[in-house]
Amino acid sequence: MDLEVKGVATSPTSQTQPFSGRKLLQEQDIIPENLPGPTSKYKLKYQQHKTEMKEGYKQYSQRNAENPKPGVTQQSPRNKVDDKCVQGEAAIIDGLTTLDRKALLQQGYADIPYNAPWCMRKSDAEIVAAEKKKQTVAEQVMIDHLSRAVISDPEQNLTSERQESIHIVPDSKMAPLRFRKRTLHETKIRTHSTLTENMLSHKVQFDGRIISRNGRDACRELIGFFFTHDQSLTIYEYRQFGKNRTNVLPFIQKNIYSHQCGRRKGKQYQLGDFYIGANLTFLSSDHPRLPESIKENTLLILRITNIDQIALDSLKTDSVEREDITSQEANDRLVLKAIQDALKEQLHKRGVRILTGLGKYLQQLDKEGTGLLAKADFKQALKAFHLEVSENDFEPAWQILNGNDSGKVDYGEFKRAIIGEMNEYRKSFVRKVFMKLDFNKTGCVPIIDIRKCYCAKKHPQVISGHSTEEEIKLSFLETLKDACSKSDEVSYGEFEDYYEGLSIGIVNDEDFVNILRTPWGI
Repeated sequence: MDLEVKGVATSPTSQTQPFSGRKLLQEQDIIPENLPGPTSKYKLKYQQHKTEMKEGYKQYSQRNAENPKPGVTQQSPRNKVDDKCVQGEAAIIDGLTTLDRKALLQQGYADIPYNAPWCMRKSDAEIVAAEKKKQTVAEQVMIDHLSRAVISDPEQNLTSERQESIHIVPDSKMAPLRFRKRTLHETKIRTHSTLTENMLSHKVQFDGRIISRNGRDACRELIGFFFTHDQSLTIYEYRQFGKNRTNVLPFIQKNIYSHQCGRRKGKQYQLGDFYIGANLTFLSSDHPRLPESIKENTLLILRITNIDQIALDSLKTDSVEREDITSQEANDRLVLKAIQDALKEQLHKRGVRILTGLGKYLQQLDKEGTGLLAKADFKQALKAFHLEVSENDFEPAWQILNGNDSGKVDYGEFKRAIIGEMNEYRKSFVRKVFMKLDFNKTGCVPIIDIRKCYCAKKHPQVISGHSTEEEIKLSFLETLKDACSKSDEVSYGEFEDYYEGLSIGIVNDEDFVNILRTPWGI
């Protein structure tokens, strides 16, 4: 029997359905319940259809790679590498090993369009945090040199001692003033080294890092200041404990310093010596308060990673100094640049395997553990990894590196000079990833922690279905483990070598940053 509600005819089935539900059922297909499962015949057809779709997509990708669109002259190297990885081993240039191919899979992240608004927000937050950090250090520097420096100046003691020596009997057992507490009325308000805020304001501020394979030292956050009024410099270390607790301590005391190696050895630091990528060298024996791991080396080398360019340009405008790059220095750069360009061609697609292997090989040759090797050792290492450097190129490079005629050169310095290194912008992201992984600040990261933190969900081959997330993760871990001297942990030097090799094949800085940003979530 049909029922009528407010002039609307309804069927018996509609009595259990609300009005909005009836409208939804009219728009959607009703799926019957208790349907039988698909037969083997239809399962087979579905598998065939799935296989055909994948094969069609594969052929379509190959046709696009072989026939580029009009107006596009050449495909970027990173796209070529990704297509070859997708197409399989047969399409890859001869000479690449399995490890090379697995390492090249990491370049796939370069093609992922990252979330621009999210990255911009994160970048803005990082900039604000960095500025706050610099301001904290700058305030501490002013406090140290405007107040503490005057009170602790040795001149305070010398002047008072002279005055008291007149009144002290020669046979008196009274202790010298320097061993007694100095009262406030005995303290001079001004000394010869008294600084004013105006003097200290004429400075250029820079960020620095220690060039070291020791992870704890390489990841120290250093901020330095060069003062033009007396050509002195000081460097402070910024430490953060948790979210809110920070500490700022002098790392290199304020003084006038000189170059300790290279063509400018013995020359005093000037304004022209400060730029991104410049090295500052100090004798570790002159700084007894340095950490023991740093004092093990004769030289402490600091690399300038960032600088206050506005202040630098302003001071250069007011300064009468001129940059005196000698013809010898210019020639040295040309010699090393020619070798680097030649080797980068050889390392283009096998950089990860060669650089990580070369680092391990040189470390094994260093039996004494000093980090220094002879000319024959370096030639042997280059030959072992099939890196061709002619004798005419090697000899001038060796003369440049062996400036002190000791017959031995630091193998880290040799690698940086002969092969080159990524720029400081790229290096800052490598350090950021390692610092995120090394939350205990030990300088080494267990492989199990790297496995937990590495995320391959957004890799192109995972998205397209050609590989699983686990396969991409395992390929990364396999190539990284090959770089390690220990099977269960990765040191900073090994981690840096891995990405140094990967960087060689990436032309664009933002592509390289994307390779780090995407899987590590920085």
